[in-house]
Order: sequence, then C-alpha cells, then structure tokens
Amino acid sequence: MNKFIFSALLLFSFAFIITSCDKDEEPETIDYDYHAHVRSPNTEDKHVNDSIHIHVDFESHTGETVHHVNVKIYNKTDNTQVVYNEPGDAHVHAMEGSFGYHDDFPLTVDKGISAHSDWILEATVWGPVDEDGVREGEVIESIEFHVHPE
Repeated sequence: MNKFIFSALLLFSFAFIITSCDKDEEPETIDYDYHAHVRSPNTEDKHVNDSIHIHVDFESHTGETVHHVNVKIYNKTDNTQVVYNEPGDAHVHAMEGSFGYHDDFPLTVDKGISAHSDWILEATVWGPVDEDGVREGEVIESIEFHVHPE
C-alpha cells in the first residue's frame, strides 16, 4: 500500500513538474477594433457665438470594453490652441462595448474664437495602457469646420 501511495505521489509530482516547465505563453492579444463616430458637429461653417452640440459614439466592433475616450477641439493653424478637451477623466470603462459622449460647447470670443479660423474636432478612443505607456488599440477620428466672426 505504501509503495502504491509513494508511486502515485511520485507520478503526480513528475507530471506537475513537466507541465509547469512549459515555455512562457505569449500574452493574449485582443482585437479592440475601436471606432469613434463623430455624429455632431458636422463640417458645415459655424459662427462665433454659435453653440455646437458634440455627439460622438465610441465603440468596439468586437464588443471589447471601451476603456478611455477623449474629445478635443483645437485650432488647425495653431494646434497648441486647444479650446475643448473632455472628459476630464478619460477612463470611462464602458463594458458593453460602446460609449456615447454628449456635450454642448459655445464658440465664444472668451474661448479664443474670434476671427475667421479653421478648427479640428478630434475624437480618440483607446484600451488599456501598457507598462510602457502605449495606448492599446488607439484610434483617432477627426472632422474640420470653419468659424466665421460675428
């Protein structure tokens, strides 16, 4: 009986050692297949003091979690002139694979919009951020529009 128990333990230990010595498996890659669909505003000309409704649908066409989103509006000529950069916390973690973003934004002089100018609305969606700071599955969609003075 002791020989049987000893043999069984020895066989179990050997099997455990063999299976635990497998080469490291490659990390699973996830296909996020993200898209940012800018529904509003459109590319038609705007005027100072107009209020534009921002509507962007962020989604993963593979159903993966939408981890992070950002909507930015900046001057096409001087891309450092950013007048809109939301949401404040980009981490939305929408587990159902889609996230709808809505906001209203006034095109006012106090926001730096006064003369004829061209603007870009940029919608960005991305997955987790890896240890090197790389945004997994990042996709950027953008539209341009012109703003006329009052």
